[in-house]
This record gives sequence, C-alpha cells and structure tokens, in this order.
Amino acid sequence: MNTLPRWADLWLLPLFNLGIALAAAGAVVAAVGQDPLQVLSVLVHGAFGSARGFSYTLYYATTFIFTGLAVAVAFHGGLFNIGGEGQAVLGGLGTGLVALWGAHFLPAWLLLPLMACGGALFGMAWAAVPGWLQAYRGSHVVITTIMFNFLASALLVWLLVDHLKPAGSMAPESAPFGAAAQLPGMHQALGWIGIEWPASPLNLSLLLALVAAVGVYLLLWRHRAGYRIRAVGSSPGAAAYAGIDPKRQVLLAMAISGALAGLVGMNEIAGVQHKLLLEYVGGAGFTGIAVALMGRNHPAGIVLASLLFGALYQGGAEVAFEVPGFSRDMVVVLQGFIVLFSGAMAYVAAPALARLLRLKVAHG
Repeated sequence: MNTLPRWADLWLLPLFNLGIALAAAGAVVAAVGQDPLQVLSVLVHGAFGSARGFSYTLYYATTFIFTGLAVAVAFHGGLFNIGGEGQAVLGGLGTGLVALWGAHFLPAWLLLPLMACGGALFGMAWAAVPGWLQAYRGSHVVITTIMFNFLASALLVWLLVDHLKPAGSMAPESAPFGAAAQLPGMHQALGWIGIEWPASPLNLSLLLALVAAVGVYLLLWRHRAGYRIRAVGSSPGAAAYAGIDPKRQVLLAMAISGALAGLVGMNEIAGVQHKLLLEYVGGAGFTGIAVALMGRNHPAGIVLASLLFGALYQGGAEVAFEVPGFSRDMVVVLQGFIVLFSGAMAYVAAPALARLLRLKVAHG
C-alpha cells in the first residue's frame, strides 16, 4: 500500500512538497539570471528578520487563517466552498454597516464584538444560500459559490456608489468610522503593557483568528455537531442510516464556513482601513483554498500554512524591492510554485514518500 501514516500526511508530506516547490522555484529564478540563495535570503529576512516585517507577515496570515478555516469546515462536510471571496466581502459589509451605525453612540467594548458578529452573520447568510441550494435543490455548491462571488462584488459596488458614499465624495468608499469602531493595532495593545512594537497593519484580529482556529478544532473533533458534519462528509448514506440528516449538516457546514470567512472584515475593515471600500479582500478567499490544502484541513496545519503564505506575501514584496531586476511578476511565479506543489499537487509525491518510509522501517 502507498498510504502514508497520519503523522507523515500531516507534517512530513507538506514539508516535502514545500522543499520541492522551493527547488523548482529556485531553478526558475536561476534560469532568469538571479541568485536563488540571495532571493530566498531576502524573502526570509523580509518576512521574519525584523519586528515590522514579522508584523506584516502576521497581518497577512490573519486573513488567511479565517479563509483557510472556512474552506476546511466545508471540506469536512463534503463540500468544496470556493466562495470565501464573496463571503469575506459580505462579512466586511456587515462589519462596516454595524460600525457606521453604532460608532457615534456605542462604546468600543460593545461595538467591536457587535461588528464581529455582524461580519460573521453576513458571511453566514451569504454562504447558507448555496448550502441550501445544494442540500435541497441539488445545485452544485462549486457553481453557486462562484456565482455568489461575483454577486457579492456587484452588491458592494452598488451600495458604496449609490448609498454609502458620502455626499460630494468621488471615491467609492464609506465615511471613516468613528474611534469606537477602530480595532486597536497590535503595537497599541502591546504598548498598554509596556512593550514597544513598531506600527504596522497587524491588529487584535490575530487573536480572534487564533480563537477561531481553536474553536474549529473543538467543534470538529470534540463535539457531536462536528462529528455529524464529518460523518456526512465521509459518507452521506452511512450518516443517514445512522440517523443524521445530511441536508441539515450540509447547510450547517456552509453556514459555519461563511461565518469564518466573514470575519476577514475584522482584520481588513475594522483593523486597518477603518472604512468600507472596494477590493479589500484581494484574493484571500482563493488563497484560503491553498492554505487549507497545505494545512490538511486541520486548524493547526492551517495556522502554519497561513504563516507561510503570509511570509510569501511580505517577503515577496521585499524581494521585488530589494533585488535588482526581480519584478513583482517573478514573485507571483514564486508564490505560484508553492501553491502548485503544496496545494494542487499535494498528494502527487505521497506514494514515493510512503515507499521511502517503508524502506527506512524495513532497514531499521
């Protein structure tokens, strides 16, 4: 058999694929006349070599944790939710609407949780419709979530241009939020306890993302509701025979998935932009698919994969700035190799790795 042990599937295979991806990317970098070791050194230093760079890495990783968890929950329910982009857009809309409504009369300790709930509820509602269509009308969730991505973008444009844009403004964005609706930056929070930290977009939504990861783990592996979701994802027929309603679990899995994606608004809208605007998701919903695949749809793996992709985003920007002749397009190619080998081709190397492990065990 070419089946990997559980520990190797969770940890060894992703590292093996990452090594292949870096080797392939290094070959391409060398082919265009650049030094692969220099590029890798600049990338790693840009992502982790300074407090400010590391803060940017964590800022990007925060968004990817939310979208990666969203994909993972749906996957365990037997669904491929590729609508995280649209659900994050609606989540930001819900976050922003609550902020615009309550920023001038609610205190921050009450308003910020309400904003998180608003984002989660809007994302949940947007994902629940494709879930319902899949469960009760047989419409494939892949097709409907793709369509809902475009609908979400169009809805946001219409609301910003025709309803939420301040009078006299030409920019398609809302008025700035009041101070109570602005999620404190991590440098501010650390300053409260006497720790100096450079200013960056990193904010307290990182803690919310980590809490969400723990919550997903407890739900899926320590609660009956999560067991029912995973049972339906593994075999709807067997789950139905055991008394579990597959349709209800499909709807529940998509609702939870959408709520997680909707929390992206807390990082981008409440924590950084402090106003509602266009294009704040920036493809993070699709990156979440690669994050979930590389993290083996487990919260711990997703957190680590999010950190890797955050490092690629931040370090890649540093490479494009620091290395002469290395364009931003080359950085995108480098990121693409990571996605290709660690996500789309995640199990191509699994049989060979399984044989290597068996040989090692056989020879002591």
